[in-house]
Amino acid sequence: MNRARGFTLIEMIVVIVITGIIAAMVAVFLRKPVEGYFDTARRAQLSDIADTALRRMARDVRLALPNTLRVTDGDRTVEFLLTRTGARYRAQPRSDGTGDPLDISTLDTGFDILGPPITFQNGDRIAVYNLGPNIPGANAYVGDTLSAYTGPPGAQSHVSIAAKQFPLASPASRFQVVEGPVSYACDLTSGTLWRYWGYAIQATQPNAASLPSLAGVQAARLATLVTGCSFRYLEGVTERSGVLELSLTLSDGGENVTLYHTVHVDNEP
Repeated sequence: MNRARGFTLIEMIVVIVITGIIAAMVAVFLRKPVEGYFDTARRAQLSDIADTALRRMARDVRLALPNTLRVTDGDRTVEFLLTRTGARYRAQPRSDGTGDPLDISTLDTGFDILGPPITFQNGDRIAVYNLGPNIPGANAYVGDTLSAYTGPPGAQSHVSIAAKQFPLASPASRFQVVEGPVSYACDLTSGTLWRYWGYAIQATQPNAASLPSLAGVQAARLATLVTGCSFRYLEGVTERSGVLELSLTLSDGGENVTLYHTVHVDNEP
């Protein structure tokens, strides 16, 4: 007769113990690589969020109306007037006396564009030679260098504006089309970087607390997990250029990422 063959209880216990020891050793060796992988992925995600936010800010800042950048809230809120386009205005009539130049010496309601037509929208404002708050009478935030566009929307070769006497003529006969103010504000309580737009131009810069309550304001969340930020504006020696320093810190799961970005600001009006 054939004898039954198998393994004893002791042999089974020995196998279980050896398997447990091997599994524990494997877990010890794999723990650090697995943790490192997740930490790397988390840092990459934080870096991507911060980089996208800073690039979006830089793109807007490069379209700012000259001499309108201002910072408040302990360097946590930055505001500027966003332009969409610009061109040169006719400063003198043609040799045959035709053409509609911009007359700086009196109230004027329109002027011709030199060059191809540009596209306007309802609510646009026209800015001429804005020099900022450091020059009396040439500050866009109080309306010195702005006039409302009153013509039809679409591509136009002539600019119709509300009657305005601009304080100064542009040496290069330039004008800009202003959409309106834009603010970036850090709310460290909620860990959010916000972009605000659609509100009226304010003589005094609004802060992060007052921006959400402004009439017509629209807001978009630009970044989350924000634990630190700093916006510092450094004016150039000639005040015709400047540098905006942007620093943003994001944190998640014990990982911290800080990105620093500088944006050249062209203040030549």
